Amino acid sequence: MADRIFAGVLLAVTLAYAAIAFTAISAPFQYDPLGPESWPRILSVVALACIAGILWKPDTGALGLTRQVWFRLAASVLALIAYAELYEPLGFVLSTALYGTVMALMLGAERLRAVGFGIAAGLIGYLVCASLMGLNLPLGEVVEAMIATTETEGAN
Repeated sequence: MADRIFAGVLLAVTLAYAAIAFTAISAPFQYDPLGPESWPRILSVVALACIAGILWKPDTGALGLTRQVWFRLAASVLALIAYAELYEPLGFVLSTALYGTVMALMLGAERLRAVGFGIAAGLIGYLVCASLMGLNLPLGEVVEAMIATTETEGAN
């Protein structure tokens, strides 16, 4: 029953997302066949298919989550919100490194390994997305201020 309740809530959210994806998102031109209009549409169709599967044949009869699991779920949601808020000011590399470190710590990694994972995720993610995929990722106001300071000191 818990799976169906969860799927019902997700169904409402996904239907709203699909309505926005199919009606409100429009780009004046697309340089890529799967551009800014296509991905939200594909995501909504796949999500609806997955939710239909959960509604059709749920896995469990009871949710049975402990207080610690609820805390970790809430902390994960808060970490995602913090990541979204820090994405532009700190930039991709720093915000991803911070988020990766926090999530690795929450999953039980040792501190040094968690920091290493966070830094690697930020740097490798930036290199893959910016170099290989050609995406424009924000450097962040902190990094831009450091670059500006270095350039003005070099000019003097």
